[in-house]
Amino acid sequence: MVSNGSQDIKAEMATSEVQPDNKTRRYDRQLRLWAATGQSALESARVLVIGASATATSILKNLVLPGIGHITLLDHCVVSPADAGNNFFFEGSSIGRNRAEEAVYRLAELNDSVQARADTRDVADVLASDQSYFFGFSLIITHNIAPVLLKRLADLLWSNPSSPPLIPVRSAGFLAEFFVQFHTHEIIESHTEDSTSLRIDKPFPALLQAARELKFDAMDTTDHGHIPYVYILVRALDDWKTAHDGLPPQTYAEKQEFKSLLNAQKRTLDEENFDEAVAQSYRAWTPTITPPHLVELFADTTIPSTPFGHLLAALQSFSRRPPHVLPLSVTLPDMKSDTESYVRLQNLYRTQAAEEREQFRALLRVPVQNELVDLFVKNAHGVQLLKGACYGALDATPEKLTAHLGSLTRETATHLAFFALDAWRSSPPRQSGGPTDSELREHIVSLVPSVELDEKEISDAVGEIIRAPTADLPNVAAFLGGIVAQEAIKMITRQYIPVNGYCVIDLVDTWTGVLPS
Repeated sequence: MVSNGSQDIKAEMATSEVQPDNKTRRYDRQLRLWAATGQSALESARVLVIGASATATSILKNLVLPGIGHITLLDHCVVSPADAGNNFFFEGSSIGRNRAEEAVYRLAELNDSVQARADTRDVADVLASDQSYFFGFSLIITHNIAPVLLKRLADLLWSNPSSPPLIPVRSAGFLAEFFVQFHTHEIIESHTEDSTSLRIDKPFPALLQAARELKFDAMDTTDHGHIPYVYILVRALDDWKTAHDGLPPQTYAEKQEFKSLLNAQKRTLDEENFDEAVAQSYRAWTPTITPPHLVELFADTTIPSTPFGHLLAALQSFSRRPPHVLPLSVTLPDMKSDTESYVRLQNLYRTQAAEEREQFRALLRVPVQNELVDLFVKNAHGVQLLKGACYGALDATPEKLTAHLGSLTRETATHLAFFALDAWRSSPPRQSGGPTDSELREHIVSLVPSVELDEKEISDAVGEIIRAPTADLPNVAAFLGGIVAQEAIKMITRQYIPVNGYCVIDLVDTWTGVLPS
């Protein structure tokens, strides 16, 4: 079995002889996830976190450790005994001192390459007198700040399409939810699990010629057992089309016959390459087409004239030309083969991919950096353009909430409980102590008045909110710290696909779900 990925074997061997630098050794595991491009984006990012709660500092910890460029923690409050009891970044000696300064001091010790700053101003004062401050960051995260201040901040950022994304996080006891606010989010490296096309059904000339020239009958047993399955399928499909008026297998019976022809070529029972060809035979009759999500993007007339937009336009032009495919990827899957045959096959794909990359580059209407073009072409099958929503937009559309109550009952019930808590906090005068069951239900009914609520789900969510409306539990904070930092890194690196909506978390019954906005 030859395993190569997208790198040439010889180049990989040469690279392995070079000793990695200190940064590569420190960040080795994460570089395998988001590579040097992602790490560079992370190190260039400036993140603002508002509120030095246990959850907020846990999120920051998970951004500092992988090497975020700069963090600012904004909090005017002082450390209370309760803070010192539930936040690992405070000590007994921290009581009475500013929360942001105490947390930043210890967060900075986790990674000396990260610039960390404490801002001891009140976020309300900053919103009133220095709104431009918020536009100097790559991403803003809040945790349990006053609803009126969160609304002002969200509206401010939403008013400018170039503003940084906002991730408001809310938690109460063992319940939590967070939302990612953004206008549009361009993703080139989506790391989709969908396999790239090998063009078995539409082989490029060099591949078809190479498959036709292979003399299967003249090979010895060893060579025959190491023919890459790509050659086997291309050759078999070519022979099939010759005998069937140029058509691939169409019916179930024809597909079974095609598989039988592949099996009939085996000389021994243990020829794994022919077993792979049978397992991958669907590629012979599955047409190579433009993925549906790209077809939708091509039809979108609102895409701005950014480098991504120009690349997308060139991709549309490329896909319209015969044979109506996306640029070829150099990535080959693992397969049973000897090294020489695998490298020869890989070189065929690499040569063709280079030619198509230049054809793609010629279709660009404006100059785009070569590195970005190469990255886009390499990941063309998985590029995404997400469209987000303003925080709170879902609560302004009761019809959507009503629909969600029918299909995403527990997620919607938990979200409604948080909405009710915020409404209660924003509606003076309030009685001393926390909210009551009737008060929260009154706010829920005011939002979805004509809907029959699921009593169990509503009772469970409201009950936990009443039990711990302000509790920031260390174990919940640790969980949120990981999952929110993960989404923050997706937004910063523009890799992988982030949550688009509310991520709702229930650690009583241990489930998470996404509520579309």
